[in-house]
Amino acid sequence: MAEFIPVEPFDIVIFGGTGDLSKRKLLPALYHRFLDGQIHETCRIIGVARSKRTREQFIELAEEACKAANGEWDSKKWKAFAKLLEYDAMDITTAGKQWDNVKSWLTNDGRPQIFYLATTPLIYVDVCKVLGEEGLNTEHARLVLEKPIGKDLASAEAINAGVGAVFDEKAIYRIDHYLGKETVQNLLVLRFANALFEPVWSRNAIDHVQITVAESIGLEGRADYYDRSGAVRDMIQNHLLQLLCLTAMEPPNSLHADDVRMEKIKVLRALKPFTEETVAQNSVRAQYEAGLVDDEKVPSYLETLSGDAPQSSTETFAALKVEISNGRWAGVPFYLRTGKRMTDRRSSIMIQFKPTPHPLFDSADRVPNRLVMRLQPDEGMKLFMQIKEPGPGGMRLKYLPLDLSYAENFMVRYPDAYERLLMDVVRGNLSLFMSRAEVEAAWRWVDQLLASWEQSGQPLEQYPAGTQGPLQSAMLLDRDGREWWDE
Repeated sequence: MAEFIPVEPFDIVIFGGTGDLSKRKLLPALYHRFLDGQIHETCRIIGVARSKRTREQFIELAEEACKAANGEWDSKKWKAFAKLLEYDAMDITTAGKQWDNVKSWLTNDGRPQIFYLATTPLIYVDVCKVLGEEGLNTEHARLVLEKPIGKDLASAEAINAGVGAVFDEKAIYRIDHYLGKETVQNLLVLRFANALFEPVWSRNAIDHVQITVAESIGLEGRADYYDRSGAVRDMIQNHLLQLLCLTAMEPPNSLHADDVRMEKIKVLRALKPFTEETVAQNSVRAQYEAGLVDDEKVPSYLETLSGDAPQSSTETFAALKVEISNGRWAGVPFYLRTGKRMTDRRSSIMIQFKPTPHPLFDSADRVPNRLVMRLQPDEGMKLFMQIKEPGPGGMRLKYLPLDLSYAENFMVRYPDAYERLLMDVVRGNLSLFMSRAEVEAAWRWVDQLLASWEQSGQPLEQYPAGTQGPLQSAMLLDRDGREWWDE
């Protein structure tokens, strides 16, 4: 059984407390940590939003959300958890007496006071200014920011500067929930706690790396936001680049946040930029058409947008061939792929090793070793190897995985990403959160990609919903004699 170590008492204010993120992730995450005894009964969980609700109505909303996310229900424990909840309706971008309730609920005993901005990033700076004016940016305050932080480098710098004028950098937790996934954290353990892998984790033994984040869903009520961002801004700038950094980074001096972040920043700064000349050869952008997903007909991207005759060149799919210009990875391509309305929902990192230098076994089934880390839907790892098939009649090889499935091996529900990350905020552990320099380094590289697309007139390809993306994505790897891993 996993041991859950209680955290110190804390107060958390969720701005956007009745919104989608709060209902789907934050409130259930806090409830699950309470069930496992990590959260003390003296904690305060304060929801703040514009909608006029009573405390009782907010508790009903939270109960419905937690029931939807919890397989088993304990009415007695829920009543104990509900005592932690408070709610206030207010405009969080304006200072004044309306903040009196929130201030009165916060416990001034030196405990962490967490302010979670589950809101649009457009008001991050305004809210922080008000928190400063109300004297809530104390030494015990911690600020949590959801992605996306900006839409380009300039806007990211403006948000970071505005927020940083009120809160110290060590008090700002820029959250990327992918970094809270067990498999992502296990990637560090796999590399740096096992002598087997680190010696071969380089251009000497690795042929290439594939990182895929595929979604079967469409816009799901996010049409206005998504059409202004697209797959690159929404997914590659944060999720996929963070996975790339953890895969490619050098061993940090320690697990201290500053050491881990520094190694990730080095990777981002070593990414080879796209140019108008190279972008067509090394990237694909596409938009989904109508098709079948899980045997259900779904409309095209354009048909889901509002308006009589919507037009949009926003990409819902992107595939990139990325190179890292340093001694460890020179010449090793990293293929990144993400898209909406694909065949299924899955995220994975696939490391393909080089073939054996001398083919001792003459077999048509001889294929290279692969290490596959599954982030979703079922977290785990597989190391594909060649073994001899039992029985007489010659040397027949079989390609099979050594399989580590979290669900099968640990036989216990383990915390999801938000549960882990929220507890790390309470502990003051910044190592799984992005620094200002990381965010800006990622945007600097992404801005070059987007500018190269615009300057070159990169065409927007099409792909039917319910497929693995456009043909051009397969050709991106086929030109290098490779293919996507789609197990």
